[in-house]
Amino acid sequence: MDTIASLFSFITTPVSWVIVQFHSLYGAIFGPDTGWAWGLSIVSLVILIRICLIPLFVKQIKATRAMQTLQPEMKKIQERYKSDKQRQSEEMMKLYKESGTNPLSSCLPILAQSPFFFALYHVLSGIASNDTIGVIDKPLLESAQKAHIFGAPLAAKFMDSEEKVQALHASLTDVRVVTAIMIVLMSFSQFYTQRQLMTKNVDTTVKTPFMQQQKMLMYVFPIMFAVFGINFPVGVLVYWLTTNLWTMCQQMFVIRRNPTPGSKAQAAFLERLQKQLAHTKKVRGRGNANVIKAIVAKGRDRNEFERKFINGLSKEGLAAQADGSVAPSESAVATETEDGTPVAGGGAPKRQQPKRQSKSQRQSAAAHSKAESDTETPSDAKTSLEKTPDEPEDAAPKGKAAGGKTGSGNARSQAKSGQRKGQQRPKHPSKK
Repeated sequence: MDTIASLFSFITTPVSWVIVQFHSLYGAIFGPDTGWAWGLSIVSLVILIRICLIPLFVKQIKATRAMQTLQPEMKKIQERYKSDKQRQSEEMMKLYKESGTNPLSSCLPILAQSPFFFALYHVLSGIASNDTIGVIDKPLLESAQKAHIFGAPLAAKFMDSEEKVQALHASLTDVRVVTAIMIVLMSFSQFYTQRQLMTKNVDTTVKTPFMQQQKMLMYVFPIMFAVFGINFPVGVLVYWLTTNLWTMCQQMFVIRRNPTPGSKAQAAFLERLQKQLAHTKKVRGRGNANVIKAIVAKGRDRNEFERKFINGLSKEGLAAQADGSVAPSESAVATETEDGTPVAGGGAPKRQQPKRQSKSQRQSAAAHSKAESDTETPSDAKTSLEKTPDEPEDAAPKGKAAGGKTGSGNARSQAKSGQRKGQQRPKHPSKK
């Protein structure tokens, strides 16, 4: 490790200068020889480095999104060369080259901060060996050696001997307890960061080498930190634990605000956005507008969660627009009254279906109707057998036809008695 750190000695002076500047600030608050002053100086160094690496992080996010857009093509390659793994890998590399993407882009922030990490390791090793390095002179060296974090000196390691630890005015038990806790926290934070990336922010519908790479890093990095952590000074453990916590929080922010399409994080994000739009009826924030604009532009290529989001807006009477805004849908406008008041229910009026009756109810209703028709006796009804006093006997059957059929009076009598009179079948001309 010392040999590797010496390769980055060219950046040792800038790193030591930054630490000294922060130490002068925190030393005025907590005291120059305290562990708070030197520990917060290392934490501030990490924050400064990570802020400078934000452009690389943005590039990493864009490269990851580009990998997501290639997933349909990757799936075709996997299905076409299912039995030939070598040809499949060759076609994948060809696709990466043509699209200008790199599956190793997720390692850019780690690779970029490696020189600062080894430079800090070189500075702390000089403090442990009582050597001035960079801009750290003899008084600052003595102050750093006196600084302890929870009883462990900045330059102490888990594997140091008892004599070396006593030379730094500390006990071996304190050093090993503090370093062990920090190693466990460092490994766990690294594992959790990769795990939330794999379980929440990856489209699992397509198996790609990128996913296999992330899955491998999820287990490899924590093991690497646990193995190499026992040889890291306490100050380096503070550095790496801080950068892991920064990465974890940064990843959580990205997963919540800008999730990968087709992932579980996107489903949760669109669900929250739908509830917000149903409540406010308008889009808040440029990021949300860009998300809606991208979903509308996809058309039929939307994934399951995006289609569910569009359908959910329709149920709320809203429609996503191409500019990223939302507006009342046509069905919602149609259900408004003339004065603009929305109809209760918010949607199209539903057709009322009649209630289905049971067989016993239908039979009882039919019997009741028949009983009413049988008891009906209109006062003006006349049968064909009744005659008025002024009417002659020959004129009584006025409606009688040539064939001896009764007229309309008899028909009305039969209809009112409950008998149904159907359509008469026409007689054949020869029978008239």
